Amino acid sequence: MTRKFFMDCESLDWNDTFALSYFFSEVSALAYHDGTKAKRELSKLGFKSYKFLENAGAQCHIFSDKDNIIVAFRGTEPTEFSDVKADLLAFKRKSKTEGMVHMGFKIELRKLWSDIEALLQKSKRKQLWITGHSLGGAMATLCASRLEEKNPILFTYGSPRVGGKEFCVGMDVEHYRFRNNNDIVPTVPLWIMGYRHHGTERYINHYGNIRRLSFWQKIKDSLRGRWCAMKNKQIFDGIYDHSIEHYSSKLKKFKK
Repeated sequence: MTRKFFMDCESLDWNDTFALSYFFSEVSALAYHDGTKAKRELSKLGFKSYKFLENAGAQCHIFSDKDNIIVAFRGTEPTEFSDVKADLLAFKRKSKTEGMVHMGFKIELRKLWSDIEALLQKSKRKQLWITGHSLGGAMATLCASRLEEKNPILFTYGSPRVGGKEFCVGMDVEHYRFRNNNDIVPTVPLWIMGYRHHGTERYINHYGNIRRLSFWQKIKDSLRGRWCAMKNKQIFDGIYDHSIEHYSSKLKKFKK
């Protein structure tokens, strides 16, 4: 069956972060598709200007209307060697702003950076939104850190840790960072390696509600999710919960 995007999403309230959490999860899902489909779906919501960027496996889509511009990065494709390589290159390198960042993610963003920078120079007065899932979320975070002067608003889903403490503390960007129940990707690279997350986590619990839970509450919710996954014969719960489709399906209740 053909996947339908932005179900019943006829208009957008750019001040409603709950509705936007669903909208940008759908944009992040679209980033996995080819440019033709992405352009067609966003044009239905008034985003008539579109640009697809690709270089050596790295991809992003840039959409704009008269007031807003969206940069959406594609996440990891297991069949793309460059994506797998980027995920595995967990050595830290100096960031373009402050502190240290993941070498693989920095390399992926660098492949597209000059084109992104050139396109954004033409849209100085528009509100900038940046989004992505998985590897795309990591690239979106690094991109936003370089564009602080443009006051971007960042939505990421299932993003891995991107940089060290100095980078995360020094990054002054409004960031809505979502994690779905037992999604395994936000747990890597490991904390013990010096990696941290930027922004406050928006945790989506087993029931699909966004909560700020204590450590022990998360453990309880995690066990609940694992138990239900076992009953449904979903062996790899951490991978199942990482799917952008499952983020979207849980956030769909917030659509307008």
